[in-house]
Amino acid sequence: MKQWALILGASSGIGAACAKKLAESGLNIYGIYLRKPTSVIDELTDYIKSQNVDVCFHKMNAMNEDKRLEVMNNLKDLGQVKCFIHSIAFGTLKPMISKDENSSLDAKNIDMTLSVMGSSLVYWSQDLYQNNLLKKGSQIFSMTSAGGRKQWKSYGAVSMAKATLESASRQLAVELAPDGIGVNAIQAGVTDTPALRKIPGNDQMIDFATKHNPSGRLTTPNDIAEYICLLSQSNNSWLTGNVIRIDGGEDIIG
Repeated sequence: MKQWALILGASSGIGAACAKKLAESGLNIYGIYLRKPTSVIDELTDYIKSQNVDVCFHKMNAMNEDKRLEVMNNLKDLGQVKCFIHSIAFGTLKPMISKDENSSLDAKNIDMTLSVMGSSLVYWSQDLYQNNLLKKGSQIFSMTSAGGRKQWKSYGAVSMAKATLESASRQLAVELAPDGIGVNAIQAGVTDTPALRKIPGNDQMIDFATKHNPSGRLTTPNDIAEYICLLSQSNNSWLTGNVIRIDGGEDIIG
């Protein structure tokens, strides 16, 4: 039975780096993405194929239930999901409070951000489990940040989503432990990705992290991919329910 890595947000940043690194380790790649030029997907596909593994990219909204079930049906014909990575960066970046009510978060903004970046982890994990695609030794990784417990300007809804994601990861870890399936949230340091560049004040975040990280640099997508690749190769689920910092020591400095 072939083993696959299912990656939500696989077309850029950490998701794309994980797709490449996991392909290099021998895992077949099933990538979900929302918006990317065909040329970018083709280039990524060609690289993954060059590692002598299978690859499938599926353009869809990760919150579309019908499309999600379509993916499950496809995967059932392909094999086991050894590694499931939730790396979605799609939310509203507005302040909660503003003198201009049109410039502040509303219910639609918050609900969408929480659903896409937080609770969607639960729905995908449920479907993978119920379709018998997760086996003993499978690993689930969600991508969080220090923003799950720290606040930055206009990051309120995303911060709420990250806190939701971490809580959901812990709960999934508890419920999947009897099946030998590990679930961990990965807290990357400040990483220069397209998602970071959309955050107001990202230049200051990059500058602060560069100056204060004891490793003397920002985190890279490849830093995250290397550790996820290492952990995904394990069939042991005793490491579970954690927020694992992969940040060069950034968080302990502040």
